Amino acid sequence: MIFVTIGSYEPFDRLLTAVGELPGDELIVAQCGVSRIRPLHATCVDFLPFHELAEHVRQARAVITHAGVGSVLTALENGKRPIVVPRLQRLGEAVDDHQLAFARRLDAAGTVALVEDTSRLPEVVSATLDRDVPFRTTGARLVSELRTYLAETVARP
Repeated sequence: MIFVTIGSYEPFDRLLTAVGELPGDELIVAQCGVSRIRPLHATCVDFLPFHELAEHVRQARAVITHAGVGSVLTALENGKRPIVVPRLQRLGEAVDDHQLAFARRLDAAGTVALVEDTSRLPEVVSATLDRDVPFRTTGARLVSELRTYLAETVARP
């Protein structure tokens, strides 16, 4: 099963459109929030209580998410290395490119699989193995990366 979450407050039609392009041979459960897009071969829900979202993450072979800290952390806490598609300012998906900067840093650390170009999503999803990631390792790395990222962001004029 592939689990997709776009977060809870803003639409993310670009990601859900890309999910619609995935091969239809695997169950896809997508938390679509307020987005207008509903991938045809996915089981779509608007929102999930946190305990249900976490259960979907645990059961998933692959987790696809926006680059929100909470969503990334939830995947890691539940043993999954998420496939991350950051929201982009130039496309009107975010007020700035904080998700892109965050996702690039975590990708460089090996914590997430970054997809900047959604045409690559099928390739990255098919390469994702169903293997758990030990949170003790990724969690400590994530905390370190978050501290560095936040320190650099605060230090900018």
